[in-house]
Amino acid sequence: MKRKPSPEATAAWIRLMRIRSRVLDAVEQELKKAGFPPLAWYDALLELSRAPSGEMRPVELEKQMLLPQYSTSRLIDRLVDEGLAARRECKIDKRGQFIEITEAGRELQKKMWGPYSAAIEKHVGSKLSDADAVKLCGLLDRLGCSCDEGDAPAARDGAAAR
Repeated sequence: MKRKPSPEATAAWIRLMRIRSRVLDAVEQELKKAGFPPLAWYDALLELSRAPSGEMRPVELEKQMLLPQYSTSRLIDRLVDEGLAARRECKIDKRGQFIEITEAGRELQKKMWGPYSAAIEKHVGSKLSDADAVKLCGLLDRLGCSCDEGDAPAARDGAAAR
């Protein structure tokens, strides 16, 4: 038997989608005002920096970032063009490739953290107590949004992701 969502569940969905959009737009604007590239660049550089040896296959990066393949391909092209990442041929599978973060990419990701973390505080942290933030994380976890436990220390060290 299929069940329709309750009006309360529908209202929660609408609020979740609206706030996601508003907060991401606000964070993007903060980065832009600070003279930095889009948040997706930070996210890609973060994922590459967390990977063993600082490299991933494009499909792995796509999965981590939850972007469509064509968006990931364009993002990788831009990062490579800017010298923030490099393509490397896979020695085992000559058709495959790895995307590797460069030192310039690591530096940019670290520099972006300052305005990014300030935006997180301004648009989220200042509006929620730590206890509220923990509750919200618990609710989002129930929806299947949990992150690896290893992400929490990374966030404190200036490596938070979306």
